[in-house]
Amino acid sequence: MEDERAALAAGARELGVTLTDESAAGLLRLLDELTRWNRAYNLTAITDRAQMLTHHLLDSLSVAPFVRGSTVADVGTGAGFPGLPLALLGPKQRFVLMDSNGKKQRFVAHAARALGLTNVTALHARVEDLRPTQPYDTVVARAFAALPQMLAWIAPLCGPDTRVLAMKGRLPEAEIAGVARPWTVAEIVPLRVPGLNEERHLLIATCRLGA
Repeated sequence: MEDERAALAAGARELGVTLTDESAAGLLRLLDELTRWNRAYNLTAITDRAQMLTHHLLDSLSVAPFVRGSTVADVGTGAGFPGLPLALLGPKQRFVLMDSNGKKQRFVAHAARALGLTNVTALHARVEDLRPTQPYDTVVARAFAALPQMLAWIAPLCGPDTRVLAMKGRLPEAEIAGVARPWTVAEIVPLRVPGLNEERHLLIATCRLGA
């Protein structure tokens, strides 16, 4: 366990994220819950705990420095990634974790309760059906859909100041080329997740409604 905690802390530091003892303990407790539930409910194809730490926890933390504002939506959150790790780091922010998979949303709700994350709401819904009354400050999605389709679906969640964080593997040049007004890809950030020998890119998109 100490080796795991050290690996998590070292990986987070490489990503520019400082973990407190409390947040590190919470992230490892999340890993405990995911491991336990995964045996019965097959929430993730990754079953090796060290790989879970890299592919789920550190991969989620890689976008933490780019989250802005007080309200964050994680669309297509699956088993709660990146939303649950980000919520552990941002207790003063409000997170809504959305997915249409009821089994995974039950885990998200359970994990939020187990970790005492009162800033997390698990929402069982299709994102394209949602019409919130206020736009979110940040919308994040990990491997959710091709970028043009994703932006079309999440448009009702966004306002002119919303930052969309699309987490991708290899740089999806065709997807980027398919983005049309009022959307724009404002920034492309290569990410290096410690221990993960795979390409990662963060696409930051914004929308100028009426443009």
